[in-house]
Amino acid sequence: MGSSDNSSRRGHVLAALLLMSAAIALPGTVFAVSAEELFTDGNRLFRDDLYWAALLRYREAEEAGLNTALLHYNSGVAHYKAGQHLRARESLLKATGSPTLAVHAHYNLGLNAWALGNTDEALDWFRQARDQARFPKISALASEAIARIQREIAVEEKPVLVRAEEARSEKRPLGVLDFRMSVGAGNDDNVFRAPAESYVDQSDPNLPVVDPVLQSGFFVPVTLSSKYSINTFEQESFFAAYRFGGKFYQDELQKNADEYAHELSVGSEYRRRNDAGNERIIFSAFSIAQRDGTYYDRDDGAVPVVDGEEIGERMNYMRYGPEIWFRQSFERFSFGGRGKGQLWNYDETTVVPEYDHQYVLLGLNAQYRFTRSSLLRITADAYNRHFGTRPSFELDGTQPLGNEPVKYDYLDLGITARQRITRHMWFGVNYVRTDRRDKHVGYNDYVRNSYGADFHLSIGSRFDLDVAAIYEVYDYPSAFAFHNPAAGRKTMDRTIGTATADFRLTQHLSLLATATYQDVASNDTRLAYNRNQIELSIRWEQ
Repeated sequence: MGSSDNSSRRGHVLAALLLMSAAIALPGTVFAVSAEELFTDGNRLFRDDLYWAALLRYREAEEAGLNTALLHYNSGVAHYKAGQHLRARESLLKATGSPTLAVHAHYNLGLNAWALGNTDEALDWFRQARDQARFPKISALASEAIARIQREIAVEEKPVLVRAEEARSEKRPLGVLDFRMSVGAGNDDNVFRAPAESYVDQSDPNLPVVDPVLQSGFFVPVTLSSKYSINTFEQESFFAAYRFGGKFYQDELQKNADEYAHELSVGSEYRRRNDAGNERIIFSAFSIAQRDGTYYDRDDGAVPVVDGEEIGERMNYMRYGPEIWFRQSFERFSFGGRGKGQLWNYDETTVVPEYDHQYVLLGLNAQYRFTRSSLLRITADAYNRHFGTRPSFELDGTQPLGNEPVKYDYLDLGITARQRITRHMWFGVNYVRTDRRDKHVGYNDYVRNSYGADFHLSIGSRFDLDVAAIYEVYDYPSAFAFHNPAAGRKTMDRTIGTATADFRLTQHLSLLATATYQDVASNDTRLAYNRNQIELSIRWEQ
């Protein structure tokens, strides 16, 4: 509560300074001398950690005629320190009526609700403290508290009165488990992504007419993620993580659409934040992933046969490799970078070229917050996919088996803008330009322009709605539709829209509803399709 040595206190000590009656001048209030003295004596007792005695003085000051938001605020913090959380909540609620004290009261109400085990209420209070611009340090502390709750880190959070040296000596749990799992039911109106209309297959010299079979069906979506972190050092933790995601169709005739992928990662995460609110994060990991499914003919869902051999496992793979990313954040500006290297090993096929390749990515990003409610982010990624045996295309659309392997180099340049409308609502727009270069003769070069928008709405502490849409336009300067010069230059555009509603039933249990829309238009009719999916799932978080 004293302010003589600010350099030795964390940023969240700021709210504690309010315990000094001289810190705030409250207009329109006349104090009795005896009440002022009792209030001042209560502050002194609090500084000496005599919370029960301080509460006695605060009560006597109130009985002597002192009835201010500052008195209720100080009483609430003292009740919190004394372990009287219900009374702390009552007093802090009274302090929220003061424009000066409301933000600090919201933050402490979050701590108090967290101590009571009311996670949803705690998140609501912390979000109110976060989504304001008047006290940036309190906003930063509230953001940190929200992140810690969401990671379910079971450490005792200190109130805003804690000294910096106490915070530095605070012990973290040795191990922390983050576990999430969801399972549900969904409907897919185009299981195999079949073209909507009959077409002439101009890739076949006989020019056959193909009549796609549009199939709809039910599926079971399953996702699982688990991460166990070992907090060996003060700012660094080591972790092992596992992720799984899959869709399983219920009709036996649609089992070729079943697919799943899972990934195992081990690595470390370094995170350090100073009193000024600057933060540095360094993440590194080595991952191994596997994908399993069936390569099917999109016209009817059957497994293709080449030279008498089924190639249904053609697109299954195992990939592995390291990745690293970092971010340095200041009050308004942040920057970062990332790198990734992977080997993709596809199942072996003898009658068609394999898709084995290496993937390397390097990226940079920068972000600037103009206000607490608006930001601009710029990204740049350079990456490549260099294949081992898949032959390159010639400019006439042929793919001779003796050609050098395919080599694609990519450059992504993106910009994102976000604007918060209220503390519970924000929207964003983004643009990404992707330039792909075919390193053989340029047949598969393209430029892709992607336009996106997203929207978020929170209602209370239980309901979240997220909506996103993206529209992509491909410009192929050399490739032909059906790889046939007679079909003309290839064109393609794609639209994807998603909407997800998340309703938290309890601290650990949520109900999720997701709707996805996909539409691909192309003069290579084999690629064109329209698809709608709806899912309803139950998610458990621990």
